[in-house]
Amino acid sequence: MDSWVIVMMLGVSVFLGSLALAGIMWAIKTGQFDDKEKFLNQVQYDGEEELNDAAEQERKRKAMKKKRGYRPE
Repeated sequence: MDSWVIVMMLGVSVFLGSLALAGIMWAIKTGQFDDKEKFLNQVQYDGEEELNDAAEQERKRKAMKKKRGYRPE
């Protein structure tokens, strides 16, 4: 390959990479990735068994905290 082809490929790659970076930075700045209601809406799709499991885990966690010397892993 000629050196001008390598330089052109490198230039195009840097240009496209900078466009992608600018797009990601814009999306973060404007809040495109924020989903404030995700966790609130997720409960609607949980079944009764999953909710009972979560409640049982919370009870176990509170019981372990009451014990002396408990350290979460």
